[in-house]
Amino acid sequence: MPRLESFEPATGDARACAAKARTGKSRLALQGIAAGLGAALAASWPALALAQVKIGLVLSLTGPAASLGIPARDTATLLPRQIGGQSVEYIVLDDASDTTQAVQDTKKLISENRVDAIIGSSITPNSLSMIDVVADGETPMISLASSAKIIEPVDARRHWVFKTPQTDAMMASAIAEHASTRGVKTIAFIGQADALGETFYVEVAKFAQLHRINVVASERFNRTDPSVTGQVLKILATKPDAVVVGAAGTPAALPPKTLRERGYKGLIYHNHGVGNNDFLRVCGADCNGTFLPASPVLVAAQLPADHPAKRLALDYIARFEALRGPGSVSAFGSYTWDAGMLLSNAVPIALKTAAPGTPEFRRALRDALEGTRGLADTNGVVNMSATDHLGLDQRARVMVEIRNAKWVYQSR
Repeated sequence: MPRLESFEPATGDARACAAKARTGKSRLALQGIAAGLGAALAASWPALALAQVKIGLVLSLTGPAASLGIPARDTATLLPRQIGGQSVEYIVLDDASDTTQAVQDTKKLISENRVDAIIGSSITPNSLSMIDVVADGETPMISLASSAKIIEPVDARRHWVFKTPQTDAMMASAIAEHASTRGVKTIAFIGQADALGETFYVEVAKFAQLHRINVVASERFNRTDPSVTGQVLKILATKPDAVVVGAAGTPAALPPKTLRERGYKGLIYHNHGVGNNDFLRVCGADCNGTFLPASPVLVAAQLPADHPAKRLALDYIARFEALRGPGSVSAFGSYTWDAGMLLSNAVPIALKTAAPGTPEFRRALRDALEGTRGLADTNGVVNMSATDHLGLDQRARVMVEIRNAKWVYQSR
């Protein structure tokens, strides 16, 4: 940082200036001195005093995943406007639930807006598509999507990528454990025909095998499909004890509704991509008695008093419901809130190294995120490392039953 120098003209210079003043030339000289001094002062002003932290958000505000992105956008209005003594600007872009748009949004935030970090996207395919862009731009990204592939393995590209939602592996293991205790011997899977569905199926199949449960069918559907009758008929032909639905948002309501319409009486499990009230509204009574591993936020008031996420989850719920009304909270908003908590913890550390808006600050911010230890948030306790860019343990998941359009905590 340049030093401020004091300027005091020598006696000889003063006489010269006085003489020149008599010829009218001193005005130009003094103007030049003033301009130079002003430039020196501007250049030497401390960089941090003028800097602003910029956070970009790439969210699915329209399209099939809008029910995930809208709570995230609403939560962004609650994030702190000052961190570590610096003002914070949040720039929100809509990826329209489309991978190509997610890439374009990410490029714009990095090249034009020059953000220091990115939160998003809301869904797995979009988050995966953004990895190369943030790696090339050396800009830390905190994904709001589920797949472990977003952060695993932590290679040269994923070096810049973090996430807040529980991984599909964590949730698939919870489903297999719950199903096993209820005597399930066979399961069928129906999931979205995208990265979310494929990666969740891999984890479901792996943990099912560990619990000696046979996978007897595996079907796919598109987010925009109007019907899954064909897939459901194939599943019913195998007579599974349970069906696992690997989908997110309101499109995930189609398989359980079709299963119930066709008279299926077995257990139905969802993944944690359905943790909002829009899903409950769309699925209605057809989802009564179904289960999902979920964020603690969904049942915060029902959690044991010693659960590490309870206090912070209740605080977030109070803030969000003050904005959007009673019963409006969702897991997807909480993931954005937790991303804000990660940044609130990491930004002051990075500020000790460099000013916002610089490559050095982005690198320091990335390092600070990876160094997060013992940070409690609305989903659990975060302990990240060079090989773990999520940092949550099994306390971050709870089993929930849907009863009459309500989330009901299952203690076992």
